Amino acid sequence: MKILPERTVERLSEYRRTLYNCLEEGKTHIFSHELANIHNITAVQVRRDMMFIGHTSPQRKGYNITDLIRVIGRIIDGRDAMNVAVVGLGHLGKAITSYFVGKRPNLNLVATFDIDPKRIGTVTAGINCYSIDRLREIVNEKDISIGMLTVPPSAAQEMAKALISSGIKGILNFTGVTFYVPDDVYLEQYDMVTSIEKVAYFVKNRAK
Repeated sequence: MKILPERTVERLSEYRRTLYNCLEEGKTHIFSHELANIHNITAVQVRRDMMFIGHTSPQRKGYNITDLIRVIGRIIDGRDAMNVAVVGLGHLGKAITSYFVGKRPNLNLVATFDIDPKRIGTVTAGINCYSIDRLREIVNEKDISIGMLTVPPSAAQEMAKALISSGIKGILNFTGVTFYVPDDVYLEQYDMVTSIEKVAYFVKNRAK
């Protein structure tokens, strides 16, 4: 299969989270318009995404939820589990660590890193915190391929370089700082300020 557009991958992940919730509620099938309503998109978009991944369903019953979860997993998950690290164990890093552990069996959070001696050696949600000086060693030892960057903005560029030089192939950047990565490293930016400003913009304009 061709590489999917970024937004399609995002929606597939969002669909899967919804489908897991539906299973917990005892639901076995779901229609495209139901998924669309939950995610504030059109049923046409949902059906287009399903066609993109080659999945169809009988119109009478809708999509089989278990089957669709399996198909989405086969598309967006790696064949082998990937190991993940959090760099920066401040309030945000701790919150992300506690939230992320156990969320996906094919994405394992196996280490956190910090420069603060008070944090080094601590355990959050069962995950050890290591000195940033041991980054390359632990990345190699634990076969870590993805790093979540939650350091202060002033340290973002330096820590990104350290991650890349240690062999990390994907970075989820929470710092709000833009930096360059080589072509063989995938970078995903998440800026909380930009997101809340976007929300505020639409609230303001819909109130008119």
